[in-house]
Amino acid sequence: MISEVEDNNVAALGSNLTELRDRLLRVLCVMLIATLSMIPFSQDIYSLVAGPLLKYLPEGGHMIATEVTSTFMAPLKLVLYAAFALSMPVILFQLWAFISPSLYQSKKNIGIPLLFLSVVLFYLGIAFSFYVVFPLVFSFFSGATPAGVTYTPDISLYLSTILKLFLAFGLTFEIPIATVLIIMSGMATRKSLSQKRPYIIVGCFAIGMLLTPPDIMSQALLAIPMIMLFELGLLLSLFIKTKHFD
Repeated sequence: MISEVEDNNVAALGSNLTELRDRLLRVLCVMLIATLSMIPFSQDIYSLVAGPLLKYLPEGGHMIATEVTSTFMAPLKLVLYAAFALSMPVILFQLWAFISPSLYQSKKNIGIPLLFLSVVLFYLGIAFSFYVVFPLVFSFFSGATPAGVTYTPDISLYLSTILKLFLAFGLTFEIPIATVLIIMSGMATRKSLSQKRPYIIVGCFAIGMLLTPPDIMSQALLAIPMIMLFELGLLLSLFIKTKHFD
């Protein structure tokens, strides 16, 4: 009997690993297709993303490439990130499809709206960083240039900075979803999370310090939306009756 149970467990584990491999391969295929389709437009994509900085450079200012391969690798790196961002709906769907069979039907019903909302929030985070954060941050840095110093950012370092900000804001905009899932799972209640608000606010500023460039403006522009998104998660949790998910 014990041997039969062990055989069933091994078979189930093997089936799960096979399914996980297949879903990962699907994600990789989608990302590969997205990457190959955007490579011919890599320079155009880089020009678009560089716009927020170029707009605030001094008159006649320009960016520089200090490494031999920067002019090729920087746009290519951006294309890879763009492929990841465009593939996010597929990534989240494959993740949901993998875990959903083990969930109760009530959780499956709420899962689809949460999946859709998570995709929307991820793209909203990227848009917020591009249209709100970048202009404020780059205008501040450009205006803070000391006398006698020429402000000519390196394209590779600039790309590393904006990709870090894109990812930071894209992921932190998922806080409402994470908050709802924590409450749904029973790991915490809405009341207990509300009582921990002071610690969460301090944690948001700590995360902002770790994920953004070392300036107070960037840290605040990440921390304040995180706090607001946490409050949004608490608000959304009011519409979820956790007893239906037991």
